[in-house]
Amino acid sequence: MVVAAQTAAVSSKKALWTGRILSGWLVLFLLFDGVVKVLKLAPAMEGTARLGYPSSLVVPIGIVELLCVAAYVIPRTSILGAILLTGYLGGATATQVRLEDPWFFFPVVVGALVWAGLLLRDARLRSLIR
Repeated sequence: MVVAAQTAAVSSKKALWTGRILSGWLVLFLLFDGVVKVLKLAPAMEGTARLGYPSSLVVPIGIVELLCVAAYVIPRTSILGAILLTGYLGGATATQVRLEDPWFFFPVVVGALVWAGLLLRDARLRSLIR
C-alpha cells in the first residue's frame, strides 16, 4: 500500500513537471507571437495580409492572444485560458483551412498541447476525466 502511494507521488511529480515544461514552452511561443503582433512587426503585418485580414486587426488580434495566454498562465483561470486559447486557435485553423494551407494542422497541434500541458499540471482537470 505504501509503495503504491509513493509510486503515485513520483508519477504525479513527473507529470506535474512535464506539464509545467510543456506549458512553459507553449506560453513562450504564444507570447512571442502575440508581442510580434502588438508591436506590428513586419512578419505579423505580412502574415495577416497574406491571410486576407486587414492590417488594422493585427494589434487587436495580438492583444486577444496575450489575454488568453495570461488567463492560461494564472492557475486559478488556467482552464478558462485553455478554453479561450482553443477558440483562438480554432479561428487560426479555420483561416488556414479556408486558404487551403497544408499547415492547417499546426494550430490544432498547439491547441492539443495546450490541453496536454494543463492536464499534466492540474489535478482538478485530471479528476474530471477519471
